[in-house]
Amino acid sequence: MSVSLAVLHSRAIVLDIEGTTTPVEFVYQVLFPFARTHAAAYLRREGESAACRAAMDQLCVEQTDDRERGLQPPALLPDYVVWLMDRDRKSPGLKALQGLVWQEGYRRGELRGQVYPDVPRAFERWRTQGIDLYIYSSGSVLAQQLLFGSTEGGDLTGFLAGYFDTAVGPKLAPESYRTIAERIRVASSRILFVSDVAAELDGAAAAGWQTALCVRGEKNALPGSGRYSCIHSFDEIV
Repeated sequence: MSVSLAVLHSRAIVLDIEGTTTPVEFVYQVLFPFARTHAAAYLRREGESAACRAAMDQLCVEQTDDRERGLQPPALLPDYVVWLMDRDRKSPGLKALQGLVWQEGYRRGELRGQVYPDVPRAFERWRTQGIDLYIYSSGSVLAQQLLFGSTEGGDLTGFLAGYFDTAVGPKLAPESYRTIAERIRVASSRILFVSDVAAELDGAAAAGWQTALCVRGEKNALPGSGRYSCIHSFDEIV
């Protein structure tokens, strides 16, 4: 089912990244392995910089919390980072460190952001229509900016009005979406959230947002497909 903004009266569109704007393979086969390979060297080299220090301090807080919960995390910080990656933990400290590691990769030309072919033209179309565009991802704001700033379609950051990560709250929680609505000063009923995760759409819908489930070409169906309008391309959001 296509989604018509003329019917939805949207003033803002908020997009997930993984599986929505960007292939899942890029995240799991390129970005995550790059961070795993380079994180320890980055910590040794940049450990005294303010940005790295802040990430390390957050990681130490989380490491202590894990110990207190009896999870027995590794004692050494580089090993703890890998331990978190192995568990695909949505760790604020890990996300901050990954963003810093990726920043170096982008600067050296070893990384380049990937988006689906329909994304650049959709961004341009929505801006022409006067719709504000935002990103909400579990990856850090820095990681989001790096990805959209270096795609094959060019630097797409000029189309984006803002970025949100889990600093506003978990992506499954309705309160996170209420917070975003307050910050962008748009009524919840006039915000469209597009994600490939139905549980995230549940949170947005509970906050009064409009929703669309993104089912990209590599997927035949997704849990929750029966609850939400589905799109296979941003070209369907017209």
